Amino acid sequence: MVKVIIIGAGNVASHLYHRFSAVEDLEVVQVHNRNPANLNFVKEPEKRSSELEKLKKADLYILAVKDEAIPEMAEKLSDNKAVFVHCSGSQPMSLLSKFENHGVFYPLQSFSKEKPVNFKEVPLCLEASSSETLVFLKNIASKISEKIFEVNSDQRKALHLSAVFVNNFTNHLYALAADYCEKNELPFKILQPLIKETAAKIETLSPYSAQTGPALRNDEKTISAHLEMLDEDQKEIYTILTQSIQKLHGKKL
Repeated sequence: MVKVIIIGAGNVASHLYHRFSAVEDLEVVQVHNRNPANLNFVKEPEKRSSELEKLKKADLYILAVKDEAIPEMAEKLSDNKAVFVHCSGSQPMSLLSKFENHGVFYPLQSFSKEKPVNFKEVPLCLEASSSETLVFLKNIASKISEKIFEVNSDQRKALHLSAVFVNNFTNHLYALAADYCEKNELPFKILQPLIKETAAKIETLSPYSAQTGPALRNDEKTISAHLEMLDEDQKEIYTILTQSIQKLHGKKL
């Protein structure tokens, strides 16, 4: 039985707690947050911890906290020869170098507490301070996911940036489209099949090959008409993205 302590109470911590709790040979012995009110997602009250000095012994300590809190939290913890990992996509493994056995356990997914996630499909990006620690983390990861990758700190930063493009920026465009639909008395759900089909295409096509639309066709008439329908902020975004598409596909135009 591998004993796990999760430090943090955000979206990642919540999802890791629920997933680990569903595995027979993994035991979440504690979840820590300085504000006990944030730990309501932990079903067992005895596993809620708000005092670091009362943390129990475990085999794995997961720092599922905000990036800026990782160094401070690491400073407060004592090295007890267990494995200590953080879950950040953008921060180096070296933040935990004070611990003999340390690494990174980065689940590459967008988490919301109210939205269940199929963890078997979540890529887990691992980095470790030694081959032994890496084997240990791979063993843990294989119990909760079928997609495990060994990724170093520089690669993980690049991956995190790429994730911002495909997730955060894309969702922001959804939000802009939803707002535009609402202003024109249109239900955003009309666009949902298009969103799903666009996402599904990259299972069989490269994003480059899947590109469609007036920018790709260099349809200046449609582009001009669209720009006339937008406010100044929207025009700027539309223009930047149109130019980016045309630059990437310039050889075809």
